[in-house]
Amino acid sequence: MTADQLLAAEYALGLLEGEDLLAARARESADPAFARDVAEWQERLAPLADDIDPRMPREEVWQRIEAELGADSGNAQVVALRRSLRRWQWAGGLSAAAAIALAFLALPQLIGPAGETRPDPAAERMARAPMAATMPIGGTPLNLDFTYLPDDRSLLVGAVGLEADGVHDHEIWFVPPEGELVSLGVVTPGEVVAHSVPESVARTLHDGSQLLLTREPLGGKPEDSAAGPVVAEAEFATI
Repeated sequence: MTADQLLAAEYALGLLEGEDLLAARARESADPAFARDVAEWQERLAPLADDIDPRMPREEVWQRIEAELGADSGNAQVVALRRSLRRWQWAGGLSAAAAIALAFLALPQLIGPAGETRPDPAAERMARAPMAATMPIGGTPLNLDFTYLPDDRSLLVGAVGLEADGVHDHEIWFVPPEGELVSLGVVTPGEVVAHSVPESVARTLHDGSQLLLTREPLGGKPEDSAAGPVVAEAEFATI
């Protein structure tokens, strides 16, 4: 099972959430091969859930977990755990079927002839893990959401809720370890758009890489002008 097939299986079973889910939906729309994988997994795995009775933890278990997580609201890991908790609660009835199905289908791929162990697709996936960043827009309750998919060198830019003013555009810039800023394109207000990432940028992107947003004339920064004022910034974090 390849990393893409594993991602398609998780998406088909409804185990993704947040930016992972957004990225998978965008990829399903743009990548016919991925869409076929999703449809195949849905056909193969979904019936398994009908044969396994849900096993939900008692309500007091969820309450104890939430109480523990609430003890430190400022920790980034706690925020991530809260998101996982919501996913576990939502998928509780399906998770047993999903785990059994995924383990059963992945096992032949992990063990080769004569018991030879093959590379773990999950480990390979983590080595090419997507990255995400959230960029607050100052003075508004809005954020720009960025998801980088390394396998496709694609940057998904979500600007849902942002409206065009008819006067300015906003341009995204990657801050490299050294050298000049690299433009990753202009934000499309109100939409989720995939931007192609240059190979030179893809080679240097890492956890903690910085993005900047500048205010520019319509169409983006003119070639003969300096970049406009920086209005927001964000850093990537590995998903």
